Amino acid sequence: MKFSFLLTLLHLSILAYSQENSIRKVNFESIRKMNTTFLSNLINTKKDTKLDSITIQKDILILNRLNGVSKAEFVVVKISDYLYDVNFKIIENFTLIPTLNAGNTNKGGFYRIGLYEFNLFGRNISLGGFYQFNEFNSFGFNFSAPTLFSKKTGIESNFQKISSNEPLFIDNAKANYKYTNTGFEILGVYQYDHQNKFKIGFSIFKEDYNYLQGVTNPNVPQKLEVTKNQIKLQYSFDNLKYDYYLLQGFRSNLNLQFVMSENNFQDKFAIGWNDFLYFKNLKNKLNWASRLRLGLATNTKSPFAPFSVDNNLNIRGVGNIIDRGTGTIVLNTELRQTLFEKKWFVLQGNTFIDAGSWRNPGGTLNDFTDSKNFRVYPGLGLRFIHKTIFNAVFRLDYGYGISKNASKGFVFGIGQYF
Repeated sequence: MKFSFLLTLLHLSILAYSQENSIRKVNFESIRKMNTTFLSNLINTKKDTKLDSITIQKDILILNRLNGVSKAEFVVVKISDYLYDVNFKIIENFTLIPTLNAGNTNKGGFYRIGLYEFNLFGRNISLGGFYQFNEFNSFGFNFSAPTLFSKKTGIESNFQKISSNEPLFIDNAKANYKYTNTGFEILGVYQYDHQNKFKIGFSIFKEDYNYLQGVTNPNVPQKLEVTKNQIKLQYSFDNLKYDYYLLQGFRSNLNLQFVMSENNFQDKFAIGWNDFLYFKNLKNKLNWASRLRLGLATNTKSPFAPFSVDNNLNIRGVGNIIDRGTGTIVLNTELRQTLFEKKWFVLQGNTFIDAGSWRNPGGTLNDFTDSKNFRVYPGLGLRFIHKTIFNAVFRLDYGYGISKNASKGFVFGIGQYF
């Protein structure tokens, strides 16, 4: 009797399972370049498994974050009772992209040009390089394959030789040095789930400082060469939803670095910062975007402080590296209004406020509230956007400072400012 009862329960369980909605096949439509095997391995919706709308929605988030995907949608097609096909429709990005950044310096303009493939072999692999002129010649090469070893693990590496005219601040006065950073970096990538990603690795680089002009101090060398080793850890939480160029949600990027060097002017030091980003779609395609950056470094009283005040990093219109510090608080907030949209093209207007404060090298946390360290720059901008070319946003901003001893100026670039 007991054996018969167990057989009945087993039969009912099998019958109930067989009557669950299940997936017969997963299809990818409109594919031109993306590798379908790569896409199949990346998502969690599989054939011969239970049909689950939550899983499919998570897969849409995963697909929309790929460099090669402009927009992903899905349709569930009923084949018979309890049997369905899941069709993912993919609108692909064009991913072989030239890059351009430009702006003003005290001695004229600077520019960076490059060429990148962001979806090599249809597998979300990035490979490219750039050349930069900023009074001096610079170049770099970048490689990223976040799923090279599995759907969760990959690798990134970079090589660069960057030279620039860097201001150092000695006894509250300025000296200009030619700064050259030559280095190689390698990072391991681990994607815990569709929201959480970790990177860990190291870099070896050499820094050269050569005096050009300005104040001098016998305690500050006019020529300095130092080789450094760096350990780096990055963690990102990404809950963003993408609708072409419109973003909705929250993202957090944490960067921690420990730099080892042995010299009289820069000993071992630690640096960390976190970017908190929030995006919200308002009515009539008005996109509100904000970034809060909080950062601290070892508080050494040195002209070589790691955080800088710069046009292309944090405050639009302020100029190229006008100050340095060992701590930073920066808020960038802007309203991105769609002015015109026609098929692939979007013209977007931008109203922004960039504001920040810094801790002086060797200073205290009270420096953040010192009015001399405040920078406030409102401004206006335009975005020219191609909806199906990866990161194809040509950016033009004009920032006008309203804080003490403020400047003003244009900033050009590819991609949104943040």
